[in-house]
Amino acid sequence: MEDIKILVVEDESIIALNIKKKLKSFGYTVPAIVSTAEEAIKMTEITFPDLILMDVMLKGDMDGVQAIEEIRKKFDIPVIYLTAYSDDEVLERAKLTQPYGYIVKPFKANDLHTNIEIALYKHRMEKNARKQDNSNGNCDNNA
Repeated sequence: MEDIKILVVEDESIIALNIKKKLKSFGYTVPAIVSTAEEAIKMTEITFPDLILMDVMLKGDMDGVQAIEEIRKKFDIPVIYLTAYSDDEVLERAKLTQPYGYIVKPFKANDLHTNIEIALYKHRMEKNARKQDNSNGNCDNNA
């Protein structure tokens, strides 16, 4: 299995460590656990994770949705929200960031693993399709 790095953004340290333990048992690498949106943005720039598991409600001035809005401006990294909040307002805001998943706590480890695998696969396929479109477009321009 390739080395998949997953950044965990969770402000409850016990939950964060539990998530990290589960991710490692699935064979993933966790380069960092952070508890604020600002740290999430900074760590994304430092570690370039393959996927971000993002809690919606975080310590600090920004929430997880705002953090992903900032991260998406610079990076093409899939995100799965992992949160206790499932009300319509939060869900509508989260949808605008085009997440690859939205898991409500408490969650089952198998649900987490399945969502991660689907998100990584979907992101890889979308990236390949964009490359294909770009290479086709370049060929047409050279003709």
